[in-house]
Amino acid sequence: MSDRTMTEAPAPAPSRHVDAGDEGYSKDLKSRHINMIAIGGAIGTGLFLGAGGRLAGAGPSLAIAYAVCGVFAFFVVRALGELVLYRPSSGAFVSYAREFMGEKGAYTAGWLYFLNWSTTTVADITAAAVFAHYWSAFTDVPQWVLAFIALAIVLTANLISVKYFGEMEFWFSIVKVSALVIFMLVAIYLVATSHPIDGHTPGLATITDNGGLFPSGVLPMLLVVQGVVFAYASVELCGVAAGETENPEKIMPKAINSIMWRVGVFYVGSVVLLALLLPYSAYSADQSPFVTVFDKLGIPGTAGIMNLVVLTAALSSLNSGLYSTGRILRSMALSGSAPKFTGVMNKGKVPYGGVLFTAAFGVAGVGLNYWMPGEAFEIVLNLASIGILGTWGMVMLCSLFFWHRSKNGLVSRPSYRLPWAPYTQIVTLLFLVTVLVLMWSDGGVGRTTVMLLPAIAAALVGGWFLVRGRVAELAANRD
Repeated sequence: MSDRTMTEAPAPAPSRHVDAGDEGYSKDLKSRHINMIAIGGAIGTGLFLGAGGRLAGAGPSLAIAYAVCGVFAFFVVRALGELVLYRPSSGAFVSYAREFMGEKGAYTAGWLYFLNWSTTTVADITAAAVFAHYWSAFTDVPQWVLAFIALAIVLTANLISVKYFGEMEFWFSIVKVSALVIFMLVAIYLVATSHPIDGHTPGLATITDNGGLFPSGVLPMLLVVQGVVFAYASVELCGVAAGETENPEKIMPKAINSIMWRVGVFYVGSVVLLALLLPYSAYSADQSPFVTVFDKLGIPGTAGIMNLVVLTAALSSLNSGLYSTGRILRSMALSGSAPKFTGVMNKGKVPYGGVLFTAAFGVAGVGLNYWMPGEAFEIVLNLASIGILGTWGMVMLCSLFFWHRSKNGLVSRPSYRLPWAPYTQIVTLLFLVTVLVLMWSDGGVGRTTVMLLPAIAAALVGGWFLVRGRVAELAANRD
């Protein structure tokens, strides 16, 4: 059977790999939770806050960047979905890296993922604080105080049980999707009727009269790709959540397949409409572009409501990060590659040690908001991008090794699979390397972040030498 087809394949052979980190969880996440988690993972802070600054820098061509990155994000989550159907695991790609690449691979995948979400946690609480400052009641409250309050609220809910996480994420996602649908309907009406906004008439002329698709050239569009990748940072979350749901083989394919059209409609569609409504120069990095539009419409209350929605998006992303890193760290702790306390669970079957460990870095982010409130979001966004690139790269490497083993008859691929393997994995890995090159080319914070790669690699190597004895001991006990 060709890998290029999506025809039925034999049921996958049961995996012989047993991951201790998969034990002890409740199966309380339902189909509606997984579907909305998939939506929430595809719509986050990167769109609601980050799109404003990127529109101001790259102009309407930002829609192209979102579309291209969205395709590769779909490849990543599709590859992860195939692995989930082969063997559901709360350890997700860390567990698959352990099976296909050994303990060193699992160690690397896990800590890169932690780098991603520990820094994203800082980005999310920073975004929440920035959004709260929109209202006059919070204007005089220091940014670091608001960031701390956001962290405390979401952390408390996350520690109770997975059911609370699922319900919170379900309603967060409902709010985000509803708001985007309402925005798009209003925007389509404004464009269709040529209703003026702040002295501008919406339509194609808004683009053509302000420098066209590439007002500052093609290079700015390429340089914002690293930030656009950050916008898709949570797409892998549904793969982690699969370990806490019944019948993932029925739920996961539908949830993952819907990500592609959501990307097209919500990301690309929203950016196109934003570009049609106002000149790209009307947007800025310190305000959500959706709030900007409603603010300039002058309809009382609408900008405040939209600001509440984007605040919800930031809290949703924070909620997801605490959840997923808690599960990943537990998988690592029980294999010896993370501190023991991160593997401890509470009565609600929540790995609270890992959740608290991630939250501790959020507290460090509160300090960053105290010392550098203006630059905090951009600094952690670039560091998070390194973690995201590493995580996506590990997912595709696991998928590549899985494909290779299937060719050798060692495993059977499920009927739900990544199309065009192994070319899809190879092209995606090349894309991720290209993003690193673009980060270097951008100079400034992006180049500084890439220059940190040797330090990150050295920390990973040093950490491995510290934990390898315990990893080997636990592996011998399992054998």
